[in-house]
Amino acid sequence: MTALLDELKTRARLRLNAARREEAGAADVRLRHCLNQVAREVGFVHWEHARAVLGGAAVREDDMGTFWHAPRTGILLNLWLAKYEEAQAALEADPRAFLLPYRRQFMVVQADFIQELGVDASHPAWAETAHDLVAAYGGSAWLALAGQRLKAPRDSFISS
Repeated sequence: MTALLDELKTRARLRLNAARREEAGAADVRLRHCLNQVAREVGFVHWEHARAVLGGAAVREDDMGTFWHAPRTGILLNLWLAKYEEAQAALEADPRAFLLPYRRQFMVVQADFIQELGVDASHPAWAETAHDLVAAYGGSAWLALAGQRLKAPRDSFISS
């Protein structure tokens, strides 16, 4: 879990250093501001939210952010469900589908959605998760897939 958080910390430190080099008034910029900014850029409300979710401390009822969503996926057909049990049933009905968290809800999506996230839909970790990132949360397969997501192009997180 720390690899994901370390990646965000590195991005924040790089941003802080760049701000201090480039801007005369950047003395007011603090690491905490940069941490909050990079957390928002990958789908979280603030740094503590990212730290809880990416650090494995969240539970199913928590807001999981929009980390597993991308702006370009709005045109794709997928199921949005409020209850995990309903999402699980939808996943069981379609073995090629993937179950992802979205804030306090759940999405059942297809491989093209996963590709838009910058994640390999045929990665072996999916078999280990049984295509359910909610049930697999915090495990090694989830961590591998979340690592791929975090390294996805920036425009897969933020609307352009």
